[in-house]
Amino acid sequence: MAFIDIIEPEDATGELREIYDKLEKQRGKLAQVHKIQSLNPPTITAHMDLYMSVMFSQSPLDRAQREMMAVVVSAANKCDYCQQHHGEALNHYWRDRGRIKQLQDDYRKLDLDNVNARLCQLAQVLTRHPGGVDKDRHLQPLKNTGLSDRAILDAVLVISYFNFVNRMVLGLGVETNEEEMQGYKY
Repeated sequence: MAFIDIIEPEDATGELREIYDKLEKQRGKLAQVHKIQSLNPPTITAHMDLYMSVMFSQSPLDRAQREMMAVVVSAANKCDYCQQHHGEALNHYWRDRGRIKQLQDDYRKLDLDNVNARLCQLAQVLTRHPGGVDKDRHLQPLKNTGLSDRAILDAVLVISYFNFVNRMVLGLGVETNEEEMQGYKY
């Protein structure tokens, strides 16, 4: 149960109703992470603009890599809501729930290629020790795999975005359930 009041779709009017309708049309349904912001509707739109830019825009990183980092960040933060949502999104690409579970438990035990292992390492370091990212230890090895500075920027944007969302979800008591997990357009 959320820690603050939320406005459910059936009670939404005006700007909030329009935002809810647009999200349902675009995403297939309305997520709890959107409803938790219902007392301040413009933040939902700003949030979704950032999400769409970070996760769906053109990038040297593919969608699976971005979802993979989302899961690693959310696991490090113990954010079950985002682990479930983005684990489900990642499964759309990986099609292996066991592998996703292992990613959540300890990505280092997965047989990931060097690029993806280093992206996961960056996600975990930046999440757990924000000031602990070292250019030579964490970024240069990514460059050595062939990733561009743009790819590294995009990775840090994904990681930072999910740290933001995890804190909103955890700080406001957003929960998920089986019904919540079904019906999204990936």
